[in-house]
Parts: sequence; C-alpha cells; structure tokens
Amino acid sequence: MAILDCAIIGGGPAGLTAGLYTTRGGLENVTMYEKGMPGGQITLSSEIENYPGVTGEITGMDLMIPWPEQCQKFGLKHEMVEVSRVTKEGDIFKIHRADGVVDEAYSVIMGTGSRPRRAGFAGEDEFFGRGVSTCATCDGFFYKAKEVAVIGGGDTALEEAIYLSKICSKVYLIHRRDTFRSAPNTVKRIKSIENIELVLNSTPDEVYGDNMGVTGLRVKNKSGELREIAVPGVFTFVGNDVNNQTLIQEDGTFLCEMNNQGQVVVGLSMQTNVAGLYATGDMRLEAPKQVVSAAGDGAVAALQVISFVDELLNS
Repeated sequence: MAILDCAIIGGGPAGLTAGLYTTRGGLENVTMYEKGMPGGQITLSSEIENYPGVTGEITGMDLMIPWPEQCQKFGLKHEMVEVSRVTKEGDIFKIHRADGVVDEAYSVIMGTGSRPRRAGFAGEDEFFGRGVSTCATCDGFFYKAKEVAVIGGGDTALEEAIYLSKICSKVYLIHRRDTFRSAPNTVKRIKSIENIELVLNSTPDEVYGDNMGVTGLRVKNKSGELREIAVPGVFTFVGNDVNNQTLIQEDGTFLCEMNNQGQVVVGLSMQTNVAGLYATGDMRLEAPKQVVSAAGDGAVAALQVISFVDELLNS
C-alpha cells in the first residue's frame, strides 16, 4: 500500500469533516479508520435541534447519515478496522491496525473522541437516550418547564445545573458529598439560584420509567434512607474518559503531549507538538463537546494537513 497523504483515526463529525476537507482540498490518498459505522456519539441522540441549518425533528443518526457519502464523493476511503496504535519513525507515521497490518502516512488527524463516564446506578444504561443524558446543551430544551435531576459535583455538573435552571422549572442537584469540587464562585452562584435544590450526601440508587422514558429517580443518603424524585430527565456529569489509547506507545508514554486529564494538547491549528500530528474534537483539550465544534476542528486540521503534506513532499 502506498504511503497515505493523511490517515484519519476516528469517524465522528471531526474525522468525517477532516476527510471531506483533505480530499476536496486536493489530497488524493486519504483513509479514515473507523471500526464501526461512521457518525460518532451523536448518533445515540434521539433528537437534534441545535445544529446550524437543520430544522425540524431529526435524530443524531439521521443527521450523520449523509456525511460519509459526501466525503466519499471526493475520494475519502473508509477502512472499517480498529487502529490499535499510532507511532512515528522519521517523517513517516505507522498506523498499527488491529488486524496486524501496518499502514504508513505522512500525516495523521486524530478524532477518536471521548466517552461520558457512567455513574453506575441501576437503570442508567437502560434509559440512556430516553431520559438519561450526559449533555444539557443537547437535551435540556426537551425538559422546558419540567423538573430534572443533575448528578455530579464538579465544574461541569454545576455549570450544567445552572444552564438547566434557566430552562427547567426545577433542578435537583445530587452530590455524594456536602462540598463541591467546583470553583468557589460557581458554588456561590448555585446556592443563590432559587429553583436549584441541593440533594447532598446522596447517591443515585436507581432511575426508573416506562416505555415512554424516565419517570423518576431514587436516591440514597449516607444513612441509607431512600428518596423518590419524580423527574422525566436525569443528567449525569461524573467525568469523561478520553479515547487516547491509540496514542500510547510500547513503553507506556504518549506519542504527543497530553494534559493531566488525558486530553491532547493542541494549538489553535489543532497541531500537537509532533509535526504532522493533529488532534480534533472531544479528545483535545478544552473541547466544547458539540458536533458543530468537532466539525470545525476537523476542517481546521485538514487545511493545516494540506499545507503540511505539500511542504513535506516538495521541500
């Protein structure tokens, strides 16, 4: 196999947009590696209302269906195989595939995303996408003027609770401790909002519902007492796990610079500290975790790759 101009690892919004821009921008040998159906986490969302230009009710799956076809029209190739590791020797990146094949590329755009950490209570998986959510920006509007529960005690949980308090009639903020790990100003603000009720020293025991979705949440305090909270929506914010395993080298170090949360450190051009390696979407630091932002990252990285490959091959 000839050396790829660009290898794109991950087939979510960032990877697909990178594929579109690299191929349409003139690179003739670009492959996207995605072990499953392209589309990313957003395909699990039941409704999308905040993607620019898309009106009416549409699912995450429906939103993403046209993207691969559009990319492939300009020559993007899709390898339905998992990439286990990306390494670099000299100017050439090695794409170590799970099937034992090693492909080579002049540049790499990473877009493997992240996965919301599950809280681990009963019913969480069963009702995920049907009342249990990890994105207030995506799903908060569906609970306008209704009561919801937020689980977590960090910056994200408190910030999302504040966001939901502007949409929902009431927000129950459930945290396992009586103090928060968030910034003092955020905690102060939380305590001043009238329609946020703090449910402290408590953990979720079970979320339950019916065929239509969630109808309530049962929480347990430190004394073992149970409380029933009737809500149609439960938002969990207990952290994200970055899908960075592909960048781990044989000696246990990472191919490029990472922060202490395991996110890839990049500049405004999505460039890492390794020449020719770019990181996009949810896996890079300070990612907004929105489809439109991931797509923008992919476009930015792709434009940089076009210039990088041209300079590399013609210098």
